[in-house]
Amino acid sequence: MKVSIVTVCLNSGRTLEETVASVLCQDYEDIEYIIVDGGSTDGTRDILQRYRDRISKFVSEPDSGTYDAMNKGIQMATGEVVGFLNAGDFYATDDAVSSIVVCLQQTGVDAVYADLEYVAERNPAKTVRTWRSQPYSEGLFERGWHPPHPTFFVRRRLFDDYGGFDLDYRISADYEIMLRFLKKYRIPSCHIAKVLVKMRTGGKSNRSLWQILRANIECYQAWQKNGLQVSPLMMLRKPASKLLQYVKRE
Repeated sequence: MKVSIVTVCLNSGRTLEETVASVLCQDYEDIEYIIVDGGSTDGTRDILQRYRDRISKFVSEPDSGTYDAMNKGIQMATGEVVGFLNAGDFYATDDAVSSIVVCLQQTGVDAVYADLEYVAERNPAKTVRTWRSQPYSEGLFERGWHPPHPTFFVRRRLFDDYGGFDLDYRISADYEIMLRFLKKYRIPSCHIAKVLVKMRTGGKSNRSLWQILRANIECYQAWQKNGLQVSPLMMLRKPASKLLQYVKRE
């Protein structure tokens, strides 16, 4: 089973090498590693050149943002399964991809996701909070839940069947696509109760109070666009659910 992993980046030279190394260190051999760069000018491309013989596909050109770059990655992907690992994030273990593949093979589901740790932006050895997810069931999205997108692997054909990232959403297209796949189209999924990805803090969806508000407005709009009914209280439950991650951290 070939797994395509897509990393999108733009001027990410300071942290990108750690991301690349975590993919190349995976013990699963059938990985197609795709990097979509938005036309970096900070030396990112020089860093990637050192790994050129181990990167399956690489493109560097202007794009319309993160989700446009992700859609480019999907179009380039030839694996049966696709996952996304953004620049600065990295796999927590060398068997992360193997764990995903074993779960897919044993269960036959269309999507697999796991747990995630947020780490300090400049000190990735320091855990800020732990995102413990859970198996999907009806009603979870209404309570503010969603899977950690960097751990979310899906079968490639789902993008053909149900579409890629919706570029109407500048911050929350990852939320929208998971809502669409899991809630609207009810694809079968499986949760691995293990931290597989470490993600640096400082992402664009939580960089400021305005960004948090905008992200939650987009999440609410995603329900409406997909013809799903939900209470506006979901906008409060979503950030509230994240606060619990601090108190539950081990």
